[in-house]
Amino acid sequence: MRRYNPSRTPDAAWWLSLDESERIDLARRSQRPDEHPPSPRLHATIHVIVENQVALGSEIPVAATLERLMAEGLDRHDAIHAIGSVLASFIYHAAQPGAADDLGGVDLQETYWHDLAGLSARSWRGDR
Repeated sequence: MRRYNPSRTPDAAWWLSLDESERIDLARRSQRPDEHPPSPRLHATIHVIVENQVALGSEIPVAATLERLMAEGLDRHDAIHAIGSVLASFIYHAAQPGAADDLGGVDLQETYWHDLAGLSARSWRGDR
């Protein structure tokens, strides 16, 4: 089995050919020594979801967002984390009781795309 390195774009065909649990295991083994997430498996799962979305290419705006964040100065791994933070927030809010009712017909996917469009290297770093 090949390795996953979040600093390099995995071959999309290879990545998507893996079982989801294999992808999560690869992402877990790739964590930086300075990373100590509260839940390593959840951290790896967020990496995998973002990489899955990147592998879809131009079908959705995630790959373009990744490229834009890198052009703004983030390394690929940090750009994955930035996108993952938007994804995690989106999942958290969408999973709250009554969230679907509160949206008043707003398309959840469009909300995610909108939030990604507003993400920048500067906002991720917390620059003012």
